[in-house]
Amino acid sequence: MKSKPTKFALLYGNRGFFPGELQEEARDTMPRVLHETGHDCVQMDKHLTHFGAVETPAEGEAYAEFLKSQDDVGGVVVCLPNFGDETGAISALKKCSLPILIQAYPDELDKMNMALRRDAFCGKFSIMDVFVQYGLPFTNLVPHTVHPENPRFVQNIDFFDKVCRVVNGMKGMTVGAIGARTTAFKTVRIDEQTLQKNDITVETFDLSAVFAEMDKIEKDSDAYTAKLSKLETYTCWRGVPEDSIEKIVKLGAVIDKMIEKHKLDAVAIRCWVEMQQILGISPCVLLSELNDRGVPAACEVDIGNAVVMFAFAMATGLPPICLDWNNNFGDEDEKCILFHCGPVAQSLMTGLGQVVGHGILDRAEGVIGSYGCNQGRIAPNPMTYGSLRTENGKMLLYLGEGKITEDKLPEDFFGCAGVAEIADLQRKLAIIGQLGHRHHVSVVPGHVAEAINHAWTNYMGFNVTYLDMVPWNQVPA
Repeated sequence: MKSKPTKFALLYGNRGFFPGELQEEARDTMPRVLHETGHDCVQMDKHLTHFGAVETPAEGEAYAEFLKSQDDVGGVVVCLPNFGDETGAISALKKCSLPILIQAYPDELDKMNMALRRDAFCGKFSIMDVFVQYGLPFTNLVPHTVHPENPRFVQNIDFFDKVCRVVNGMKGMTVGAIGARTTAFKTVRIDEQTLQKNDITVETFDLSAVFAEMDKIEKDSDAYTAKLSKLETYTCWRGVPEDSIEKIVKLGAVIDKMIEKHKLDAVAIRCWVEMQQILGISPCVLLSELNDRGVPAACEVDIGNAVVMFAFAMATGLPPICLDWNNNFGDEDEKCILFHCGPVAQSLMTGLGQVVGHGILDRAEGVIGSYGCNQGRIAPNPMTYGSLRTENGKMLLYLGEGKITEDKLPEDFFGCAGVAEIADLQRKLAIIGQLGHRHHVSVVPGHVAEAINHAWTNYMGFNVTYLDMVPWNQVPA
């Protein structure tokens, strides 16, 4: 999972008639704070420009060259120890394709004489004004001015880090569609060209080729033994026939090889009904294990939710889940049941799962067996949820927050499920339906919707309905 902390490039803004001591202090403080929060950072040699900062267009060009040489940087922090200079800043960053955070130092009331005051409060507006004029996206957080050693700045860096990981992680991502779209589900159709225009590639694979590769795997091969060793301790297999286990292991080994060979960042799998009819297994436990080790895996060839799951994983470093908006929860308006047959990461479950047959597809015509669903319950957690569809060349998404509760479900409730509590749920469900979104929803632990929304809208140009911000009783047209 590509979710390690972002490495930042630091740009210091300057106005030449302010004292150089302000720049020196910032060049010492900012890297130290970032390192303390787990981030690597780079800053231009202070001897290359006046005080090591950027003021003139020429200094900006020098910084642009410096930034081009830093190929592992994921974001830029514009630090304004004083007013800064907008012409130098835009010269430095006008061709920058990375997220940019603008931070301004606060003045102190006992240091307001001309030798000590900063005026970065004012200068920050000038920087943002010119960036807007040039169409350069940036991140502006509250408070307007904040010292790097203030805990509120640390919160801002955490937010910006999530934004950078989503933006950079989704650039050039590749989704593997394993099998054709599940025939009955036109709801998961998606436009690959729209995805490609947003730097997301879809690679497709036929299930017949997957089944053929399974036949080539010997039980004494390294691929088989490694996969068996991983799976047999991953969950509980009590009562599962040996023949079913063998087929699941072989299928898992083939999918792992495909992911490695084609460098797939996420997968969406045709999980019924051919697997049950031809192989007599269900792949749910394999999706569970993939999600747990950082390869987002969606059911029913839902490529859109595989993309959302990947973004969620980038933001949090945690396994995402693809679930159904499945059931009401009694008469409670703000609760519902989220469910799928067993692709939930074991680490997000209340206890060890149990591999079972497919309680739904076992009744389908021609099914000869269906072991492979990892049954259990989703652990209580705060959650972020969302989904993606495409229309007329646009990326259309929604986002919201809620929590998985401790509410119990009936013992005979099939699959892996949890009760979700979402404020104003009924109105939000109406909006989701009115906008034509699918019956699937991606979920990840934690409240990260605001950062993801910022990444998607501000830097990636996606059309996002942020459900927690939509006015009361307003359904978008």
